[in-house]
Amino acid sequence: MMTDPEPTLVPVVLSGGVGARLWPASRRSTPKQLLPLVDDRSMIRATVDRVAALASATAPIVVTNTLHATAIEREMASAGFASATVIIEPVGRNTAPAVAVAAHEAMRGGADPVLFVLPSDHTVADEAAFAIAANRAREAASSGNLVTFGIRPDRPETGYGYVQIGTQITEGVHRVTTFREKPDVDTAAEYLESGNYLWNSGMFVFKASVFLEELDNHAPELAALSRRAWADAVIQGHRVLLDSDAFTAITGDSIDYAVMEHTHAAAVVPTDPGWNDVGSWASLWEIAEKDNDGNAIRGDVLTTGVTGSLIRGGRRLVAVVGVEDVVVVDTDDVLLVAGMDRSQDVKTIVDKLERQERPEYASAQTTSHPWGTQRIEASGPGFVVRHVSLDPGAETPIYTATETSTRWHVLAGIARLTVDGGPVNLAEGGAAVAEAGVQHQLSNVGAVPVEAIAITVGLPDDEGERMRYLARVAGVERQV
Repeated sequence: MMTDPEPTLVPVVLSGGVGARLWPASRRSTPKQLLPLVDDRSMIRATVDRVAALASATAPIVVTNTLHATAIEREMASAGFASATVIIEPVGRNTAPAVAVAAHEAMRGGADPVLFVLPSDHTVADEAAFAIAANRAREAASSGNLVTFGIRPDRPETGYGYVQIGTQITEGVHRVTTFREKPDVDTAAEYLESGNYLWNSGMFVFKASVFLEELDNHAPELAALSRRAWADAVIQGHRVLLDSDAFTAITGDSIDYAVMEHTHAAAVVPTDPGWNDVGSWASLWEIAEKDNDGNAIRGDVLTTGVTGSLIRGGRRLVAVVGVEDVVVVDTDDVLLVAGMDRSQDVKTIVDKLERQERPEYASAQTTSHPWGTQRIEASGPGFVVRHVSLDPGAETPIYTATETSTRWHVLAGIARLTVDGGPVNLAEGGAAVAEAGVQHQLSNVGAVPVEAIAITVGLPDDEGERMRYLARVAGVERQV
């Protein structure tokens, strides 16, 4: 196989996570990587901008799922990469198979580029330090090393894995002695004091062919199934839809477990670029701009006697009095209050919501879709009221419900309601009803967005059934 004399750098952005510890801002329909949590860009957009600034970087390959693919394509287009390849996983199987299929895709046509593997939801404050580390990693990777980025620790952190520094290979690049799992606090303190351990950042640089060869050596079954899932994929424009049977059969594993802990080519670049994985509200508070009282505040918020806190307002005023070290996050449908030192435990609330099949675990009241946006305005026993904004030329999914009827009121624009195959044109102020048991779909046949209200009645009084209906109409029903 031919190789490039000077391999290009292909960013591989992993975007399969949800970020449950940043609930209620981050949810399954709108995970943290699609949110502007740090500045006015989404986290995935900031990630792509960061790596695109490196020399010879190409359009990224993004690995994600069907639910987030359209939103990610919009983010890539906004970053100037409308042609970016988006690989669609039928199920999540951890980072090793995700990178394997991306490596095969990067080598399509005979190339053998250097891959820069990045999570989509981390932040870096010092772009210059990041670029220096990236260039060192790229040089080492071109020589056949599999390079990870090790972050110099500033505290005995128990939430990260660690990398032990070995002998120096080249300037700023060392052999890895060993990988360590998340330690207890005493062990983490020992690591910090020794000066020989770094946080494992989850960022990697290696040649595509080298990674695939090492995967064949150390995880042959995972390698074979990943290769088949890619080879039998369906290509739809810039999307690569992996073969479901092959990919689902993979026993998921991380890059660390599958390859890095076994290979003799593991290397690490020690760096301190102001990295943060934004794994909790406390992590976001650490990197946020703060006032004189140590508060990180966003939105319409008033405080008195509040210190060391993170407070994010929503559509209404949030007033906080006489507390310290708390997290307050207000959204359209959820108010979260947590102790800063317990912010990691937010995930336990999300787990409870999921077990109860409540829609709040998966989506907010306002959800984005390929056709527009939808907001749950009100709901109660037997009814739901939605505000639907439909893009020009777009159409909603086909709705079918055996027990419910829906009355559509067009507030602005020109719409067409197709009921059991028959069209009804609705101008501004028009209304029509889709009776129970009838398939219906709303289309925008004008040049401006359609704004409409959908009033659905006849829902079961049972709270659980109503919650499941809300999840369905939001397009985030539980997937197995």
